[in-house]
Amino acid sequence: MKVDLFIPCFIDQMKPEIALSMVKVLEKAGCQVNYNLEQTCCGQPAFNAGFWNEAREVGEKLLREIGPNYLVSPGASCVGMMRNSYDSLFQNSSYHNKYKQLQKKAFEFSEFMVDVLKTTNIGSRFFARVTYHDACSATGECHIKQQPRTLLNEVEGLQLVEMTDCEACCGFGGTFAVKNEAISVGMAEKKIQYALQTGAEYIVSTDYSCLFQLDSIIKVKGLPIKTMHLAEILATGIE
Repeated sequence: MKVDLFIPCFIDQMKPEIALSMVKVLEKAGCQVNYNLEQTCCGQPAFNAGFWNEAREVGEKLLREIGPNYLVSPGASCVGMMRNSYDSLFQNSSYHNKYKQLQKKAFEFSEFMVDVLKTTNIGSRFFARVTYHDACSATGECHIKQQPRTLLNEVEGLQLVEMTDCEACCGFGGTFAVKNEAISVGMAEKKIQYALQTGAEYIVSTDYSCLFQLDSIIKVKGLPIKTMHLAEILATGIE
């Protein structure tokens, strides 16, 4: 199967190894992967900040560039933007048919693996105790809940333990973390405490923005837990 990648700008700039891990997993699952070097952004930062004209301009560029293949992303927030917010930007416009097509073929990485490829075990090995954080965009916008857990439960050596209030927000929320720093930090600290109570060595999620938020607090406080994206876990131990 041929698939196109959509790499969130956050991952592209901060931790591109997540994207490389996803490529490794998709290729192991039998996919032929393509990445458009001219790709930029889905328009979400501008949209959430209220700059809809600018978001529309960025979104139009994406819509012009997409091909006929599935579009797979290691971030549910971007997929959620395409599936939901593009309705506000492009309905009854010249891009109407184009964005409706995109909404049918844009998938977050874990749901693509489980729901489209029907692949849950590619021989990953990761010997650690982990807990899973449900990103708001994954559960709220893409209805992703079981798929990441299904994949993690198939990893050799991995023990998945659920934390209290696993769907609680990490406090990031893009500009929310900037405009409401104290509240944002408090939310992240509470989330980390829930994770620590499980005895897990790692917090895992579909969205790096959440992990970046949590990891910043973990490092400042020197806490005995780490963060890791789902794609990085699944890429471990495979040839």
